[in-house]
Amino acid sequence: MKQKLILIGSGMVGARFIERLLAEAPEQYDVRVFNKEPNGGYNRIMLSPVLAGEKPLPEIMTHDEAWFEARSVHLHTSTEIVEVDQTAKTVLTAQGDSYAYDKLIIATGSSPFIIPVPGHELPGVVAFRDVRDVNLMIDASQTKQKAVVIGGGLLGLEAANGLIKRGMDVTVVHLGDVLMEMQMDPVSGKLLQKSLEAGGMKFVMQGQTSEILGDTHVTGVKMADGRVVETDLVVMAVGIRPNVGVAKKMGLEVNRGIIVNDQLETSEKDIYALGECVEHRGMLYGLVAPLYEQAQVLAETLAGKSAAYQGSFVSTKLKVTGISLFSAGDFADSEGSESLVYKDLSQNIYRKVVLKENKIQGAVLFGDVTGSNWIFENLVSQKDVSAYRDTLVFGDGFQPSTLN
Repeated sequence: MKQKLILIGSGMVGARFIERLLAEAPEQYDVRVFNKEPNGGYNRIMLSPVLAGEKPLPEIMTHDEAWFEARSVHLHTSTEIVEVDQTAKTVLTAQGDSYAYDKLIIATGSSPFIIPVPGHELPGVVAFRDVRDVNLMIDASQTKQKAVVIGGGLLGLEAANGLIKRGMDVTVVHLGDVLMEMQMDPVSGKLLQKSLEAGGMKFVMQGQTSEILGDTHVTGVKMADGRVVETDLVVMAVGIRPNVGVAKKMGLEVNRGIIVNDQLETSEKDIYALGECVEHRGMLYGLVAPLYEQAQVLAETLAGKSAAYQGSFVSTKLKVTGISLFSAGDFADSEGSESLVYKDLSQNIYRKVVLKENKIQGAVLFGDVTGSNWIFENLVSQKDVSAYRDTLVFGDGFQPSTLN
């Protein structure tokens, strides 16, 4: 008799988990998936190329209804789970249907954070999170001229880049004074800004949005210091919040995300969670690589193997408008650490590797990302790198013998 497994959410991580579960335990579970969105799974990372007009939407669909059907997985699209009875081990849908489970997995992901300033509900204000948002932006670009993107992080810059490619005049409003401050330090952030400005992107730095102007539609964005940027479209890209509503309702332990242990089990037996909605050892992850690691560990756990998720080292590799950059680990200058830096600002090249006790703690590479994989491997392994310290900042291609 197969055990009943219910998965709430079939985004990228949920779908990846099912792939791995079917590989690890093909005959063990009868799987049912509930998805609030009307479609199956698509590659959210590829929304940027769709916005920029480099890829059509069908090309980024990864798990359509046929995919689930071929694997005998019951997929319920446009179906929200509104209640879970942990004693009876059943879930209830918004349509009033009830289904039993032996194991329940929550993979509800996260939602874009919309700054609750006056005017945030005006037509013309969108997030950059799903296919619907992308379609709204593409439609706006066909009839409107000006766009403001609030948020100079990874997602905000990708949105701005896509809208410029669609012919719009784009200004990025960023609260800090360094773009992508999670992945960049002040030097690389300034180089990034300079390069993007050369491609036509405009910036309002240290801009705190206080109001979105307009009566029936967006007409401008007002800053706390009184500056106003006129616009026809506002894209909010200021971060995400884990979707923990269903977990809270069930009384699971929740902090910023749903708390899970190394087996991705929640505070309740037989209920697991993974993806952007979870918090593991105090960390929330928004990038795909660590979330796929979680999917593998959970699949192995449910297949009866002993597996543990230990947390992840995260690296960012990016190409926005042809600019290469890479960052990983803790690259801030701190007590007891030393920074190895190579700069050729005339060529827009900057490389910084931070060491502590001869082990790599973090790195930022801008303009030239040669050797980034090797640097990342040494960061993860925490190997002593003192033997090649002198050429470390150039990556693995520069052994001392080649530098005569």
